[in-house]
Amino acid sequence: MVAEIICVGTELLLGDILNSNSQFLAKELASLGIPHYYQTVVGDNPDRIKQVLEIAVGRSQLLLFTGGLGPTPDDLTVETIADFFGVPLIEKPEIIADIEQKFAQRGRTMSKSNRKQALIPEGAEILPNRTGSAPGIIWQPVPNVTVMTFPGVPAEMHLMWRETAVSYLQNNGWCSGTIYSRTLKFWGIAESALAEKVEGFLNLTNPTVAPYANHGEVKLRISAHAESSEVAKNLISPIEQQLRQIAGLDCYGADTDTLASTVGQLLLDRGETLSVAESCTGGGLGAMLTGIAGSSSYFWGGIISYENQVKEKLLGVNLEDLGEFGAVSHQVAKQMAAGVRASLNTSWGLSITGIAGPGGGTDSKPVGLVYVGLAGPNDEVESFEYQFGHTRTRDWIRNLSACTALDRLRRKILSAKNGKV
Repeated sequence: MVAEIICVGTELLLGDILNSNSQFLAKELASLGIPHYYQTVVGDNPDRIKQVLEIAVGRSQLLLFTGGLGPTPDDLTVETIADFFGVPLIEKPEIIADIEQKFAQRGRTMSKSNRKQALIPEGAEILPNRTGSAPGIIWQPVPNVTVMTFPGVPAEMHLMWRETAVSYLQNNGWCSGTIYSRTLKFWGIAESALAEKVEGFLNLTNPTVAPYANHGEVKLRISAHAESSEVAKNLISPIEQQLRQIAGLDCYGADTDTLASTVGQLLLDRGETLSVAESCTGGGLGAMLTGIAGSSSYFWGGIISYENQVKEKLLGVNLEDLGEFGAVSHQVAKQMAAGVRASLNTSWGLSITGIAGPGGGTDSKPVGLVYVGLAGPNDEVESFEYQFGHTRTRDWIRNLSACTALDRLRRKILSAKNGKV
């Protein structure tokens, strides 16, 4: 049996609201072992909602609707579903009483328009909404099709799902084990290159392995369907080990790991500290590091040296080098890293200088040109050049720069011959 998610709301189509409900329901379905292959977003239009229903009932058995349960004229989900199946709407007094009570608790009187929310298809069960005014329904309008409706407000929908929908699905034969996923994360390798390396794993059936990329990061999602999460984890574990071995240093973590958290753990394990000097990222690197709880144990601070005088006076960058090579150069990146390390007396100094755009680029130094400097415990200083592309947005280049700097430090620590990894 297959589930399908249908989100109703013109505001979703216009991009005014982020559709987080689909993501929530998709994860919940996976945890219950209920497969789902389709998601649809449709506006507040009865004809188009019916068109979506026509397709959905032909390919899915569990239809999960979110949105369109409010009291306003454009909230049409329930009445449109009832009309599609040719079933009349029945007013439920218990729903009216519940809405009136909720309004009274807030010192308000229920408006006439809210009576609309008490109308549900004949034969449908009420899916209670403990916090909001819009109840949902659980309904089997025809054999082998179950319809559930939820309000579009995420907090209300989440509670209704967990308090009522999950137990209904579990007690009515919908759940068949669980689908557990593990996501490996990679930096510094293209999605196509990684896919070639692990090509032999992409045709597995259980577990499955699927690559995808987002904001410079590449991921491999390993998913297994089994009777329990423990069994699924056991299926995934050997595949994960093999993928990590193939990827080597390109794999930096899994699931909730970030480059900042991974680097932080490495520094903690080694008892080392870090300081940063930033130009084009304007504090973005420091923000990533301090976004990790407990980062004060290893991250001591940073200097945002946006202007050349700051590079010279606070980081000790040679004024002649600034004039000859420019602020965006190997020479300056190295001196920034060494300078902040010396100034803050840390084990490592990490620097970023570049041209984030949209202006400021030249033929020899285009937008997207970035240098990362790295100064280490043995007084070794290195710099690395990257060209992130002049067509990228300013925020994209800044984010890539900060993440790449962290990745460069991570790789250096892990490859240190005398390091404790």
